[in-house]
Amino acid sequence: MHIHHLNCGCMCPLGGALFDGFSRGLTARLVCHCLLIETDQGLVLVDTGFGRQDVQSPYSRLSPFFIHFNGIRFEPKYTAIAQIEQLGFSARDVRHIVLTHLDFDHAGGLEDFSEATVHVMQPEIDAVHDRHGFIASQRYRPKQWDEVKHWKYYTAGGEPWFGFEAVRDLDGLPPEILFIPLVGHTLGHAGVAIETPDGWLLHAGDAYFYRHEMAAERYCTPGMQAYQLMMEVNHEARVYNQDRLRTLAIDRSKDVTLFCSHDAVEFKAFANQANKVLH
Repeated sequence: MHIHHLNCGCMCPLGGALFDGFSRGLTARLVCHCLLIETDQGLVLVDTGFGRQDVQSPYSRLSPFFIHFNGIRFEPKYTAIAQIEQLGFSARDVRHIVLTHLDFDHAGGLEDFSEATVHVMQPEIDAVHDRHGFIASQRYRPKQWDEVKHWKYYTAGGEPWFGFEAVRDLDGLPPEILFIPLVGHTLGHAGVAIETPDGWLLHAGDAYFYRHEMAAERYCTPGMQAYQLMMEVNHEARVYNQDRLRTLAIDRSKDVTLFCSHDAVEFKAFANQANKVLH
């Protein structure tokens, strides 16, 4: 099993360091951190970021509010399909896509892989079909997945994972890949855990947004804190799961390495490490 770290989106909201903690200009730099996993069952994507159709026709597929609020940069090089082809694979090589959730910046590339089976938590699908209010109506974009042919839905249960609920034995996937329900950001939000020879890797999705939220002395930039509050559907559950992740990151650092979806500093560290392994 080999894991590639892909940045499948570039978002540059106004606020600079008030969002990302490092930019010196007026705009920040956020990423869409996705994974491409080479397995014996074919390629597996964890989240897709934005897709080709998003780049070609953004206003027909995405919310104008989020396009401008997030300062989305629509460039083909950021799509998962472009990066996968650059690695020498084709869209048909991607057999499975495992989604942390169905927000527009995580599911935009689904239709670039029309033959893949898409795995998602059942409460997330339920939320998509029962969306009310401005944020819910704008965050979920059914045009991004209305051509998906193969879905698999899951509910929490089974043997726990480091004290967290887990979904094991995802249909057609190797046993090393698990769903870890992390409700709060959305009702069906989940992390994706991958067992590697060096320990567990946890893609925490949007369970947190800023790297220092996982430190003993927790800190989040004002911009990212405000965005989390704007997007959450269950504040108590989100904070509870974030606290549990922080404890996991501190107490079990030798066993589990975790990252979130949008922190550019985290992404750079993982991508650089992966490149060192390859070379």
